[in-house]
Amino acid sequence: MNKQNNTWGEIQSKRRRGIGVASYVNGVLGYSSTSILTAKTIVEAAKSATRIVKVSAEIASIKLPFSKENPVVENHKRTYEIKKHPNDVELDFKTDLVERGMVIAKEEAGKDFSSVEGSYGELYGKKLFVNSEGSEVDWDFLITDLRIKAVCKGVDGLVTGNDGYGGSYGLEAFSNGFSLETLGKNAEMWAKEQLGLKKAPAGDFRCLADEKLVGVIAHESFGHLSEADVIVSRGSPLTDRLGEEIANSFVTIYDEGTPDITKYGGLYLPFDDQGSRTDNTVLVEDGILKGYLNTRGTTTFFDDKRTGNSRALNFTFNPIPRMKNTYLVPGDYSHDETMSELGTGIHAISTSGGQVSSEGQFLFNARRGYYIEKGEIKYPLKEVSLSGNILDLLKYIEGGTKKIKLSSGYFGGCGKGSQYPLPVGMGGPEILFSKVRFGGEVDKKTSDLSMNY
Repeated sequence: MNKQNNTWGEIQSKRRRGIGVASYVNGVLGYSSTSILTAKTIVEAAKSATRIVKVSAEIASIKLPFSKENPVVENHKRTYEIKKHPNDVELDFKTDLVERGMVIAKEEAGKDFSSVEGSYGELYGKKLFVNSEGSEVDWDFLITDLRIKAVCKGVDGLVTGNDGYGGSYGLEAFSNGFSLETLGKNAEMWAKEQLGLKKAPAGDFRCLADEKLVGVIAHESFGHLSEADVIVSRGSPLTDRLGEEIANSFVTIYDEGTPDITKYGGLYLPFDDQGSRTDNTVLVEDGILKGYLNTRGTTTFFDDKRTGNSRALNFTFNPIPRMKNTYLVPGDYSHDETMSELGTGIHAISTSGGQVSSEGQFLFNARRGYYIEKGEIKYPLKEVSLSGNILDLLKYIEGGTKKIKLSSGYFGGCGKGSQYPLPVGMGGPEILFSKVRFGGEVDKKTSDLSMNY
């Protein structure tokens, strides 16, 4: 649902159900799906998948066979309590959340107010996986997301501020975890803050990145670039580099399926779409590349273990290697200590988009930024963009804060091929960099890994 000023846009509710059938022959996949749940149509989908794979097996350039395994049978129960599931809450409660956040933002704006927008989205349901080995697992999924955008008017035109809160939460999170007052006030405060801002300086500066921006860096550096299909096709700078030191010793990166949502936030994903448990996958440990994000087939290719990263946008798509919750682990600093260690530089916060080429060249746009001198904020900045090579960037990490935050959401998501937007989680601690280049752009001819945040 979406509301702009006093006008509600469409309030939509969509329901999707169906079955996808994957047929594997000699390491090649055939896939078909149907939304008509009768025995006849399901059998036809299975036959269609088998016909596809028999044709594909003859011409496939890459084959990823896997051996049979012992079956897994589980009716998974969420490891934390949902007190207000969106399915059990009336529509009026949700529209009230949006309107209350918008009212607060408008009140905070005062004479500078131009417009305000509120959005709420939710995604929930059940997945069931069965295979011919005898496995049968089912689990529930849930995402809620509330966002407020405020627009203020200034001498140089309109400026925008945004804030939001999303993840595998019940609706109680918007009163317990992150208040509407905070959302509304932040959106308006950050909009007004941009009135008369200085542009971010161009060049190399020390940098402190917040948790959301750090999550983007983790997602794009050792997320997309470590997805096993990219590795198998030799399209990643991480190909053939297992065991190498590719970052400094401060850097450890995980991709986890079931983080402690009540403590850290993020996406709760106990199984992937091949019925594999979503282990806590170590991608980088103390600067050493330790692993890739695998499906059942790629585990055989790398002689590695299943990591629970075979995911599909919905039943109409075949599963491919995708991320879960990708994040950098915490360090030893408090926030004040990182500001002091930063000295003079730029504090870059959140993100409005990111892009990384297959060669590892990146461009990330921060939503907000501040110029720091002697550990103190001097003034806010606009047009804060970070660029460079993602593997080089990780060598400049000096440390991180003790606390981490993960986020996910209904709006935006991860894009790969035609499967967009897939909910993922990302985050980490605040990270201190000895050097980051501000300003610049990515060569769009080679840029093929992108995400909207």
